[in-house]
Amino acid sequence: MTLSAANTQAEMAELRRLLRRLPEGSRLRGGVSDVLSTRAVHTRRAALPGYSEGEFTRLVAAARADATAIQHRIERGEHLLARWRDSPDEIEGDDRGLAMALASIADTATVPTTLDGQPLTPAQRTDLAGHLFLTWADLSPLLVLVVAVSGRNVETIKELPTEHRRLGDRAIEARVVKRRRGARGWFDTVTWDIGPRHRALHTPGGLYLLLHRLMSRARALSGHCQFWVIWRPAVRRTARQTASEFQAPFAARLSSAPSPTAWAARRGLCADPAPGRQPRALAVDLRRVRTSVEVRRTRAVGGHLPTAARSNTVPVLFTNYLRGDPSTLEWAEQVTADGLGAAEAAALAGYRRRQGDTGEHLAVVSEVPAEASAGPWSACRDLQKRPSTGRTCRTPSLLDCFQCGNCLITDTHLPALLTLNHALTDRRGQLAEDDWWARYGPAWVAIQHDILPKFTPAQLQHAEAHSDGPVPLDLAEAPWEIP
Repeated sequence: MTLSAANTQAEMAELRRLLRRLPEGSRLRGGVSDVLSTRAVHTRRAALPGYSEGEFTRLVAAARADATAIQHRIERGEHLLARWRDSPDEIEGDDRGLAMALASIADTATVPTTLDGQPLTPAQRTDLAGHLFLTWADLSPLLVLVVAVSGRNVETIKELPTEHRRLGDRAIEARVVKRRRGARGWFDTVTWDIGPRHRALHTPGGLYLLLHRLMSRARALSGHCQFWVIWRPAVRRTARQTASEFQAPFAARLSSAPSPTAWAARRGLCADPAPGRQPRALAVDLRRVRTSVEVRRTRAVGGHLPTAARSNTVPVLFTNYLRGDPSTLEWAEQVTADGLGAAEAAALAGYRRRQGDTGEHLAVVSEVPAEASAGPWSACRDLQKRPSTGRTCRTPSLLDCFQCGNCLITDTHLPALLTLNHALTDRRGQLAEDDWWARYGPAWVAIQHDILPKFTPAQLQHAEAHSDGPVPLDLAEAPWEIP
């Protein structure tokens, strides 16, 4: 009662394995043995949905804005340090003291605890180190942005390698870690587009090279070989700070990272409000960011899963990212509705074109003439003379009557027509869409556009209440197989 369905299944699976190891002579009742021999049914956990279009756009925009600020901050610090190395006499004012401090950090790999004789707080030391290095607070927006731009799992992003091969000015090639593929498939080679320099925050290769450059000084001073190297003040203050304040945050644990939700709250990001409710803070989950990327890519290629699947197989893409995602369902419903609308419009155009070529139109009348022949859902003026040919009607299917000028419809035919309409709709789920339109489209279009609109809602409601049983379409239309 206190476990989830997935955890309950895991407990039961463990219990099955233990009981199966008992010797054959053990005192197990027959019912228990039967349960142990039955095949267990495993239910898959529901995948996390992605963000809506508005939420994802605001999230990535905030991450990109922070990444831009981080880039400018470190580049200004490097430029000031280079000026101090080349011509220190030209630097004056507050920049001179900052340049001296940055030169000391670059030479000693130590962020001072005092500046101009005044002790520095951890926050002040972090601000000072931030002119040359990434800090702990910078990780949240950068991880969000790299996942959004590359479309890779956050675990893969945290284990990015420093080694890479540059393919001219167009792309980089790197071997990344791709977990959850078994012992023989933990690595994958990626080729990421670099793009122009001013678009570095929009392409995976450009963003990789930018971060590689921004953290190069920290890697050189600390000796860490990992891609991600930051500066973080030591928890325990000592009289002399050392290079141990440089950290490779994901070297020991991949779970070591600041909360992206706290960063989003500081940025004032809100989720899409529910109808009639106030907006709430946006909860940021990097797995949902990855799902949003997969959804957007799938939509961009028109739903063609083999093209959309890049780092996963098609079943994994559908099961773990697309199935159950609200935006995917909404988009798929819209695509289906547009496709059905286009098919209906094409069928109606063909139906009208045929009417114009033959000059035949069915008629909705108040009373059927006495000489007319009765049919299952219509009447016929003259079976011996079809208007378009002047010959005896020999149509192989009774559904063709709706395209004949001799067809007469009255309100007495409505119950049978509604039953036929339901039968055509049911048959739609049994045939391919193209086959259904070719076989039943003209009759369905005639019922929907030339017959039902000419009756009042009261007449249709009365006919629906008195409709007959299922229509045997196989007997009314052309045979399925012609010998």
